[in-house]
Amino acid sequence: MHKSASGSTLGPGGLDLTQAFFKPITNAAPPSPTKRHNKISVIGAGNVGMAIAQTILTQDLTDELVLVDTNADKLRGEMLDLQHAAAFLPRTKIHASVDSAVTAGSDLCIVTAGARQIAGESRLNLLQRNLSLFRAIIPSLVRYSPDTTLLIVSNPVDILTYVAWKVSGFPSNRVIGSGTNLDSSRFRFLIADHLDVNAQDVQAYIVGEHGDSSVALWSSISIGGVPVLSFLENQQIAYEKETLENIHKTVIESAYEVIRLKGYTSWAIGYSVASLARSILRDQRKIHPVSVLAKGFYGIDGEVFLSLPAQLGRGGILGVTNVHLNKEETQRLRDSAKTILEVQTQLGI
Repeated sequence: MHKSASGSTLGPGGLDLTQAFFKPITNAAPPSPTKRHNKISVIGAGNVGMAIAQTILTQDLTDELVLVDTNADKLRGEMLDLQHAAAFLPRTKIHASVDSAVTAGSDLCIVTAGARQIAGESRLNLLQRNLSLFRAIIPSLVRYSPDTTLLIVSNPVDILTYVAWKVSGFPSNRVIGSGTNLDSSRFRFLIADHLDVNAQDVQAYIVGEHGDSSVALWSSISIGGVPVLSFLENQQIAYEKETLENIHKTVIESAYEVIRLKGYTSWAIGYSVASLARSILRDQRKIHPVSVLAKGFYGIDGEVFLSLPAQLGRGGILGVTNVHLNKEETQRLRDSAKTILEVQTQLGI
């Protein structure tokens, strides 16, 4: 699939008009070799992939954006639709192809390809439908971009991030799952809504599986720097644990509700993944709860990917934050890891 014609070839017979249109600067120095050219490839042009691509474009996160999908007509339509908005967006070269060779030299490969989650279907039930797909996708991305960072969004994200790590042969810091970054945003929104504060002033994490066995870290929640539960206890303000559990339950059910109402999720995950792309490519060293190789953390044994608060930068995962977990949270995290491992052992990778 070819990109749309460039304005520099408007002359007769496709004559390049660039040099005729612009008078060159005398004795001009070449561009600085230290200037980075960022390239992001999005694999899968479905609802999630296009929401991510659109958000990346509007937030000016890359110089070059590549879309890859198996549906050639839809792919070209999506590319043209985005290119036609060029007058309203930061300058970004947009390419699309069914051939993964177009991803060559990508700094970040975002994988969203996979079967769509059906209403009421557990993320873990998606595994067998997506496993063979990953075995085909990941090797080609590695071949064309051996220095890239892989950001996995497809569900079940923790297990497919493990699959991508195994198939790619990359070091674990360069294979990241979107994990509970969005779950944590939903969590912060619900807490902020309960207390009538701005969600950006709420620091709260959901960790573990991106799914039913996720763990809400109530013991470390703070608002404006004030630890919430400690404050309530010190002020002798009573609260019901059931209320906390209901908030967490709402977080877990949020995606299922959106899928039931509109058939799929897209916008929130688009913003979530764009925030991860920003932290990685701009070396922001920001902390996000993302799916990482968790072996050795909080007493977890076995090679399992699940979400922990991690620092992201140009090198991918720079480190895992040493967040304090109480005994109950630690046990729930280990149980979450066990849930993922039980399914993972059936993969034969």
